Amino acid sequence: MNLNELTITKARTGLDRKEFSSVELTTTCLDRIKKRNQEINAFITVTEELAMEEAKKADELIAKKKQQPLTGIPYGVKDAICVKGVRSTGGARILDNYAPPFDATVIAKIRAQGAVLLGKQNCDAFGHGASNENSMYGPVKNPHDLSKVAGGSSGGSAAAVADHMCLFSIAEDTGGSIRLPSAFCGIVGLRPSYGRNSRYGIMPMASSLDTVGPMGKTVEDVALLQEIMQGRDVRDATTVEGAKLKKIKQNYTKLDKIKIGIPREYFELEGLDKEVREIIETKIKRLVLSEAEGLKDQKIEVIDVSLPHTKYAIAVYYIIVPAEDSSNLGRLDGLRYGVLTEHKNLYEAYAKSRAQGFPEEVKRRIMIGTYALSAGYYDAYYRKAQRVRTLIKQDFERAFEQVDVLVTPTAPYPAFGLGEKRDDILEMYLADVFEVPASVAGVPAISVPAGKTKAGLPVGLQVIGPRMGEEIILQVGQSI
Repeated sequence: MNLNELTITKARTGLDRKEFSSVELTTTCLDRIKKRNQEINAFITVTEELAMEEAKKADELIAKKKQQPLTGIPYGVKDAICVKGVRSTGGARILDNYAPPFDATVIAKIRAQGAVLLGKQNCDAFGHGASNENSMYGPVKNPHDLSKVAGGSSGGSAAAVADHMCLFSIAEDTGGSIRLPSAFCGIVGLRPSYGRNSRYGIMPMASSLDTVGPMGKTVEDVALLQEIMQGRDVRDATTVEGAKLKKIKQNYTKLDKIKIGIPREYFELEGLDKEVREIIETKIKRLVLSEAEGLKDQKIEVIDVSLPHTKYAIAVYYIIVPAEDSSNLGRLDGLRYGVLTEHKNLYEAYAKSRAQGFPEEVKRRIMIGTYALSAGYYDAYYRKAQRVRTLIKQDFERAFEQVDVLVTPTAPYPAFGLGEKRDDILEMYLADVFEVPASVAGVPAISVPAGKTKAGLPVGLQVIGPRMGEEIILQVGQSI
């Protein structure tokens, strides 16, 4: 096994035992990026010089026995997350030359551990997309099949982990931007509860839904990252104090007496791929069999539940998100960074820089959102969407009175072809149909690999938990 193929846990052991150095580990990742990134397009910016500096410092810490869990571990960051002094475009030309003067809170925590930054990863511009084809730096290709999409919006982050360019990625999830690409690329991705991790330094899309979370090769790695990232932040008023996550146990018998809910609305969807359904149902059956993996006396109960307002989640999402988008993106004027063009007056400067600096999907959402918030339409659209959002949240609360977790497919189908859905906007929006309800409700969800189709494409299984229920979904995800 090459060093870049290691998990965080195995790399930590190897580094601590002096079997290899952080410089050697980092070099193998950078070599992989040089070999594959031109094809896959996972990274927009590669910070080779910075990475080698940080790797050398990490080796010094290890030599002095001052290492922490992430010391010397190479990683990448979605380009919509600020990293001090490193170009951060958000996938859009309007921020082409923007280098933040500060770190996002979650990145500051990871850098404080001595992790090694390899660079910034490609994404749909400002998180707008399900295929990573809305990046102004080109689409990301799926490492399992280069003719397929990697998923969006955090496609570069998922593809980089799946192709062993880095050991983990930090990304952002508003509607499904961590979970969908994780499913398409066959890795683990966690969307934490809203308020669990600080959003400070995350380029805002829809502030009432945005979350930042980890993507990795195993559930154990993701659990470790989440434990480091979480916590109250005075710079983000939505963060809450939460109990520290316990380490995820290897012992599957910790799952005794667990009730797993199967939401019928997810499995009755007309567009659910037959092969995806079969893979997910097989995983569920295997989980509850007492002889599975040699286990005995497991008391796992599967219960059918209903989330009746699920069918409205996509409609609610695509009113609330564009509305908040139009407000958040109003701050980008093109005067300080990016594609400032020749102009005669201030209006022309704004118009030209935004026309050239925003891709079509960003413009579309700004226009929809501005319309939904305009006089005479606010009550009809935005306010009504927020009321239905409350009903969706209450559906989950009632479900979690009956069960401990919900298990669903992550996506209705495996990765689709590049360009296949690009011109069908509604079809593209429906790619997030299974992830959006949890986002709207603000509850945690994790996507774990469930198997592969006959064509060799990964299929993801989603575990959804109650608010601040990360520990239970990580344990169920580990067992799967």
